[in-house]
Amino acid sequence: MEAEPSLDPVLDFMRLLWSIEHGLQSTSKRMRTSLGVTGPQRLVLLVAAKSPGISAGEVAHIVRLHPSTLTGVIQRLVDKGLLIRGRDPVDTRRVRLRIATRAKRLVQLSRGTVESAVEAALHQLPSTEVRHARRVLLAVADALDGHG
Repeated sequence: MEAEPSLDPVLDFMRLLWSIEHGLQSTSKRMRTSLGVTGPQRLVLLVAAKSPGISAGEVAHIVRLHPSTLTGVIQRLVDKGLLIRGRDPVDTRRVRLRIATRAKRLVQLSRGTVESAVEAALHQLPSTEVRHARRVLLAVADALDGHG
């Protein structure tokens, strides 16, 4: 096996981020096959399950997806009968989301999901290291979103 070239800290960090991104995509594809939903779709279901009646805009903010991207994710979940889109009784322009009964088993499952892998990794580290890693990842996410 060939030794890895020495990379500066930025390139090394980017290499790790790309590895994580690849792992997220691969696991998401496996989830689509085994569970019928992708990682982002399951994330939206989990958020909607925790906050019934949440708006699409609030979900977009929580999951850090652009609203136009989230619209497609929501539509696919509605088409599958897993998410119910309803109108806000006070502001009928606003859409409220809740999971359908048939989605309840999907939000209870965790084996073979992106979050089960993340949870296993996080449990291997002290909480202070997890908090530090979260701050670093948030700074990178904000910089990539143009907020940093």
